[in-house]
Amino acid sequence: MKKGFCAFLLFSVFMSGQSQYKIDSSYTIQKTYEKLIQKYPFITIAKSQTHQNVMQINEVKYQQIGERVLHFDAFFDKSKKENPAVIMIHGGGWRSGNKNQMQVLGQEIAAKGYACFAIEYRLSLEAKYPEGIYDVKNAIKFIKDNAKKFHVDPDKIAILGCSSGGQMAALIGTTNENSAFEDKSYKSKASSKVNAIVNIDGVLAFKHPESSEGEMASFWLGGTYDENQENWKNASALTHTDKNTPPILFINSSFDRFHAGRDDMRAILNQHKIYSEVQTIQDSPHSFWFFQPWFDETARYTIQFLDKTLK
Repeated sequence: MKKGFCAFLLFSVFMSGQSQYKIDSSYTIQKTYEKLIQKYPFITIAKSQTHQNVMQINEVKYQQIGERVLHFDAFFDKSKKENPAVIMIHGGGWRSGNKNQMQVLGQEIAAKGYACFAIEYRLSLEAKYPEGIYDVKNAIKFIKDNAKKFHVDPDKIAILGCSSGGQMAALIGTTNENSAFEDKSYKSKASSKVNAIVNIDGVLAFKHPESSEGEMASFWLGGTYDENQENWKNASALTHTDKNTPPILFINSSFDRFHAGRDDMRAILNQHKIYSEVQTIQDSPHSFWFFQPWFDETARYTIQFLDKTLK
């Protein structure tokens, strides 16, 4: 995202054996822990729990683009025929990270009566904006097409993302049924519409007085703001916020720059009497959702919001 975060990622790139696309493996939970433990010596990495009611299916293929195959991991309450679904998007500056980083949170939410899906999407070394947005929207359509298999109520879909994934989640939610944000080559009778948004420390506007987006955003958006103002505007959820935007929960760290545009967005939602909620986890760093004691707080706020808006 900005230079400090960019330096953290270190751009550790290698070639995948499945197909020749580049992967930046520098944003991991372990590396983030090693960075944060110096300032927050009390933290521990959140661990997955065994939940008897949760079925897990890994590496479900939802799309193939040439030789490139995209997958998701599913976690759902098997005791119910239909559950509200939560589509989950990992962070990593649009360049790094992977779907495995959403598994623990997905398992926890699924245990409370949901179906959760941790989505693999193409990152910026492989595909620039808006391809990753198309990928996640196509995953939503695939899940709706296969709703019975995954115990999903296709009319109750939330999208959740962390950091850059939060930015993507907000954009996907504010562009419901906007044809400009749909992959017209993907064949499905289903809609990519979602009914609620959970944005965990993701920006709402790339060019904003509160925003500090730089190299990472420029790389994903195909140029700096001066070079590609149209993408910087269109990729911002604030641009598309209107009377059709679904309810949204913001869970934020103590760093203001990670919610740039949030208050402006809430002002628009208030005009249209659309529910929004802010939960700030005090004295927390970015990437707080990976670690205890903040993980439990994150899961609690999320489940309360989902229960309110989808149940």
